[in-house]
Amino acid sequence: MALEKPYLSVPGTTIFDAEQSRLGYHLNQFCMSLMKAANRERFKANERAYLDEWPMTEEQKQAVLARDLNRCIAAGGNIYFLAKIGATDGKSFQQMAGSMTGMTEDEYRDMMVRGGRSVEGNRVVGEDGDAQAHRQPQGKAGQKASA
Repeated sequence: MALEKPYLSVPGTTIFDAEQSRLGYHLNQFCMSLMKAANRERFKANERAYLDEWPMTEEQKQAVLARDLNRCIAAGGNIYFLAKIGATDGKSFQQMAGSMTGMTEDEYRDMMVRGGRSVEGNRVVGEDGDAQAHRQPQGKAGQKASA
């Protein structure tokens, strides 16, 4: 029996639940491997070869190679694990979050200082607010994941 997931109707939000955890297990384990300097060096030397050592899906590997964090999350990635990729690339968490919204680091910071996104148009999937998948830089990936 499937659990009811009322949170699926919240736009711009992927809840890292048990299903997402199972989906992204190997992706997240790959990310955790980047905590070791030797693994970061191997990854940076040949990203594809290093990714091929992990039993990830091709979609997960392509999302990592493209640094498309929204696709990574749709494929089961957890942002706290994915942060290891950003750190490997020399990016701050704020830069990563900005890239997920189509904003620059400064635009993202300023939006958060102002209190974040408005709830107007963003209460449920299908409204026309700025957190809706069709308004995101990787909107098609977000729409694909929720379909």
